[in-house]
This record gives sequence, structure tokens and C-alpha cells, in this order.
Amino acid sequence: MKKITTRSFATKYVWKEKLCLAAVLPALLFAACDGMQKDDYEALNRQAEKEYLEPLRPGYEGRNPYWNKFAKRFLYAPAFDFQKTEGAAKYLFVLKSEETDSAEWTFTADEPWHALTPIWNDVTPGHVRLTVLAVSQDGTPTDTVGERKFFRDYPFHGPYPGPVVTYRESALKAALYIHSLPFVKRFAEEIEPDLETYPHFSCAAKVIGALISNECIVAREMPTRRDEALAVALGAARFLVSQSQPEGAPLAHFPPTYYKGELQEKAEHRNKTMTMEAAKAAPAFLDLYDATGDSTWLRQAVAIAETYKRLQRPDGSFPIKMDFATGEAVNDACAMLHPLLNFLQRLQDYGYDTYIPMQRAGEEWMANVPLKDFDLEGQFEDVTVMNLEPYQNLTNCTAAPYADYLLRRQQPTAEELTCAKELIRLSEDQFVHWDYPLTKDGYKKRCAPCVHEQYLYETPIDNSSCNVAGAMLSYYERTGDRLAFEKAKALVDNLTIAQHQNSGVIPTALVYRPVDRDIKTQITINCCVADVKMLLRMHELTSKN
Repeated sequence: MKKITTRSFATKYVWKEKLCLAAVLPALLFAACDGMQKDDYEALNRQAEKEYLEPLRPGYEGRNPYWNKFAKRFLYAPAFDFQKTEGAAKYLFVLKSEETDSAEWTFTADEPWHALTPIWNDVTPGHVRLTVLAVSQDGTPTDTVGERKFFRDYPFHGPYPGPVVTYRESALKAALYIHSLPFVKRFAEEIEPDLETYPHFSCAAKVIGALISNECIVAREMPTRRDEALAVALGAARFLVSQSQPEGAPLAHFPPTYYKGELQEKAEHRNKTMTMEAAKAAPAFLDLYDATGDSTWLRQAVAIAETYKRLQRPDGSFPIKMDFATGEAVNDACAMLHPLLNFLQRLQDYGYDTYIPMQRAGEEWMANVPLKDFDLEGQFEDVTVMNLEPYQNLTNCTAAPYADYLLRRQQPTAEELTCAKELIRLSEDQFVHWDYPLTKDGYKKRCAPCVHEQYLYETPIDNSSCNVAGAMLSYYERTGDRLAFEKAKALVDNLTIAQHQNSGVIPTALVYRPVDRDIKTQITINCCVADVKMLLRMHELTSKN
């Protein structure tokens, strides 16, 4: 079998795309303005290439099972759960391109689960098929011990185009877009949400909670709009409180995950709530307290924390989903705890240290179960959480935010830093797309660099870019790793490129849409608010440097 010897994959794919000077020049100009020289990027690209050779939490180490059973693409050299066969002296690994008949890469190893490190830097991005063959003592291939198809994805290869406007301007435009929508301004006069115009309000705790936070940002950053923004925020907050469970109920003060609409009508969601959704809305009440000084909203947030305190199980866990009235769990699955832990951490800023034991118990459960198994599953209100196998719906939306949480601790341990790095690598390996191939028509259907949301919704989402960029920025701030910063920057910069400069909206899905697609259905407010916060963070970080 012929082995193809080529230049490194990072160099190959750039030339394969035949980038013209017009496409490369903006990135080079930005690099100069940023103080990064060509040699700097070459060094970072070499660092990235070297790191991609390191397998990510491979099952053969014994720390966790093989987590990549359902994975369809890889950036880091993968290893698969292939078993030894009797009589085999060696194992032949054959990786063939599904797109180019002549492209083939091979190596031999003592174990069938060996990572693809020996050939990984030579493999051209694209769809490939791996076959692992047992080899007898005389060198003859015999049985096939494993096969796997996947996409060998495009690596990080800077520089990328920089922001088209400043981060602050981009953030303010996006925040003002949300603020100016008629169905948002309605909350200043009428607290009942306009579901007919904007059906995403049916995800009440998440979307309306984010709306409150956005209006608090507008009030803070745009003083001339403060009064109208706070009027909207107060109306939206009063709506959430009006729909929350009453004092004395099992889920007292929890706002609803589902409010009317199509999602609530589905049997799986009817009269149910996602346990962590209240922890996403509670920080909005803290934002409102910060903006107004009205302790009503601080008390509302604390009341939610008190309910969580009663709900926590002895092992530190919480159910993933419950009956909204009775508080009974819908299944045996447990919630990923980063929304709650971030909320409890923030409460300490207001002098509420009483929840530290709950926070520590939650951290211990996270370390002992999902982090130990490396099973960072998706827990979305609009995607099923029933009857899923381990690793069936991995997502950056759990892995990256928890990495960020660990990195923001006052004194993270060496073990926590290692864990955070692995969670960031998982998020990049499975969900970050640094590039896409051209269609037959000569364009790319998706706007890279970007981040896919989850296995069960393989779409690049702006909020996912914020999740991964946020964790990478925290890693940079904690360790000084410039590559982490440049990766984060590329993801955030692309949000300014995807942003509609005439309206300020940043679309939720970073894909090309039909021209007649209603812009209101292209965004979910909580995702756009995540963009606003991330852009402001980049503004603050880069203004210091």
C-alpha cells in the first residue's frame, strides 16, 4: 500500500483553496495592526499543528471510556476502541480519502487502538475512511479489526480577518437592535409577551431573562436610553415573576422554561421545566438590582438560590428535568451544573457566602461524574434529554462554559487547569470549524471560523462561538497562551463580520439564509445577548493591551 508523503496539512489546505491576494490581504493588514507579524503566526500555526497530534483523553489511558463513539469529525489525532485479535503481530492502519482516490496514509502499531498521530499531519482535510487490519508474523494483513469514517477537519491557520468594526461598536449595535424591536419595547407597557410575532419568548426563563440583561446593558452603556431600557427590563422581570412558582411550592420562585407555544404543547415538555433554566434567569434579576438598586430583585435571585439549596441531592447533583408543579424528576439523568455554579459564585459578590457548601458539593459531583467520564452532554430545552446513550449528544455548551468556570476560580488547582484545557480541546476538536470546503458553486455555506452547537443540532451558532472564545480567553488570561487568545479572537472577530452593519443584528445561525427569511426568526435574543457580552469583554481585554 502506497503512503503519500506531503507537506504539513496546515500548509496544504491553504494552497489547496488557492487563496488569492484579495482574500489574504485583509488578514495580513490586520496582523500588522495587531502587532502580530507573519513569523508570529507561523510560530502559532506550528504550535497548533503540534498540539493537534496529541490525542484527547483517549480511552486506552484508562481514565475514561472512549468518548468518541458518536463523533463525526476530528481536529486532534483520534484513537478508537478497536480490540486486539488473536494471532496478530502488528496492526496496519490505512486511512483513505473518500474524495481523492489516490490519497492514502498508512502506519503500523502494536495496538489497534493506537492514535493516528504518526500520519495525522499528512492527512488532507476532508472525508476519510479508516481501516485497521491485523497483520500476521510474516507481515500479511489478515482480519479487519475496526473501521471508521469521519471528517478530518481544517486546522487553525492564522491570520484570520480581523473585526470590521470595533468590538464596542459591534456590541452596542447588537444590544440596540434587540432594544429597538417592537415586541421588546412592548414590555414597557404590557408585560404579556408577543408570542405571535416572536415565538422564541415561549422559552421564557432563558430568552426573557437574557432580554432583561440586555436592557440593563443598554441602560449602563447608553445613558440617553436608560429610562426606556429599564422600563422594558422591569416589565419583562415582572412577567417572569408573575409566571414563577409561588412561595411554598416545590420549585418556589422558579420561572418557567416553557410558556405556551409549540414547545409547551409537546408531551415531553408539557408542564415540565429544565432544572438549570432558573439559574440562567436569576443573574438577570441581579443585573436589574445592579441597575436600579431595588432590593426586590436581589431578593428574587436569592429566593431562587434557596430553592436550589432544597433541591440538591446528597451527592451534589440535580435532576436534569422536572415536573414544574410537583418537582418530580422526569428520568434518572442529572443536570450539568455550570449555570448554577456561576450563579452561586456571583452571589458571593453580594455577601451571600451561605451557598458555598452547595457550590462545593456541585463542583465535587461534576468532578466525580461528567468530568471523570468525559461525558459533557447537551441539555437543551428544545432537544430531547430522554433515553440518550452516553456521549450521544456532546456539546461545547457544557464543556466550554465549565472550563471557563474552572479558570475563573480564584486559585484553580493544577488538576483543574488541566481539566479546563481538556474541555477547551474537546470543544475545539468536536465543534470548532476553522474553515469549510467550497461548494460546487464556489462559495461556503457556513461562516467560518465558527462553532457547531451539539451533535443533535450540527449548526454553527453565535452563542457557541462565545462559549468557546470565552473559555479560551480565560485560559489565555490564566496562562498567557497566545495561541488560545488568537483562536478566541478569530471566533469573536467573525461575529463582527456576520453582523448586519445596517441593523446591528448578529444572526444566531452562522449560515447563509434565503433572502426572504424573516430576520426575527434568525435570532434568539439570548444568543445575541451572549454576543454583546463577549464583544464587550474583548473590548475591555484589548483596550488594556
